[in-house]
Parts: sequence; structure tokens; C-alpha cells
Amino acid sequence: MRSDETLGTADPGLLYRTHFSWLQGWLIRRIGCRDNAADLAQDTFVRVLKHRHQSGALREPRAYLSSIARGLMIDQYRRRELERAYLESITLLPQHEVPSEESRLMILDALERIDRLLDSLKPRVRQAFLFARLDGLTCAQIAEKLGVSRATVERDLATALQHCYRLRYVEA
Repeated sequence: MRSDETLGTADPGLLYRTHFSWLQGWLIRRIGCRDNAADLAQDTFVRVLKHRHQSGALREPRAYLSSIARGLMIDQYRRRELERAYLESITLLPQHEVPSEESRLMILDALERIDRLLDSLKPRVRQAFLFARLDGLTCAQIAEKLGVSRATVERDLATALQHCYRLRYVEA
């Protein structure tokens, strides 16, 4: 099958057989690590399997696969950055306060979920939330900093808290 042919239905098996090698090569060229590329290619097809009910005919299977793989690369990069920042922060702790490996994994998972949550918020909502939670600013202070009304800040914070609620209770 040529790369530009349409797959009648997004049959994951056919997609895998006809495009896995290409995808793995595409990933190797971008990240330079054969093992990491193989893992990301597999993860891409896992994602295809999870969402196969959402896709019908694929006109551009390689564009579809590379789009998924690109998102996974970004997720992996963000997770590594979170891990790096976390590891830097715990180096400042006394040895007896350093979390266990199990706790470290749970903390990193929570940080990753929070990062996704913050990324899903509109910039002003995210900034208002961070001002309130990290800087301890009042609604009036946030409104002044952002140049909006207090009511707008209250709405933005309510929106952010709704997202937090969904993260905590709906996705858990």
C-alpha cells in the first residue's frame, strides 16, 4: 500500500502492518534513539486501538500516525521536565525527608495530571488560579494584576476549580 492511499476503515492491524516500520523510522530521525522510538511507535498504536471507534476512513494514515506520535513525544518531554524539576527540588531535602520510590511515582503522576490540567485552561484562568494558589493573592489583587473585574476573576477561579474537581473525582 502506498503511503498516500486511503485505508477504507482505520483497521489497526492493517495500519500497523503497513506503517509501523515507517513510523519507527520517522521517530528515530526525530529523537535519535532506536529504543525510545520503538516504545513511542508501540504507544502510538496503543492509542489508535483505544480510539479506533472514533476514526473512520483514513485518507492520510501517516499524517494521522505522526500526529499521534508527535503528541506522545511532547507528553514524554513534559514528563521528563517535570521529573527533572522534581529531582532538583528533592536534592534540597534532608535525606530522611526524601520520598520513597513509590511516593516519587505517585507525586510525579499527580504533577503530570496537574500540568495537563493547567495546560487545558485558558491563559487568563490559569494565571488567576496560579496567583490565587501559589501567590496567595485575593480576588481583588488578581483583578488588579490582570486588569479585569473581580467578578471575572471569581468566574475564572470557579472554572479552574471545576477542572480540579473533574481531575480529582471524575478522571480518578
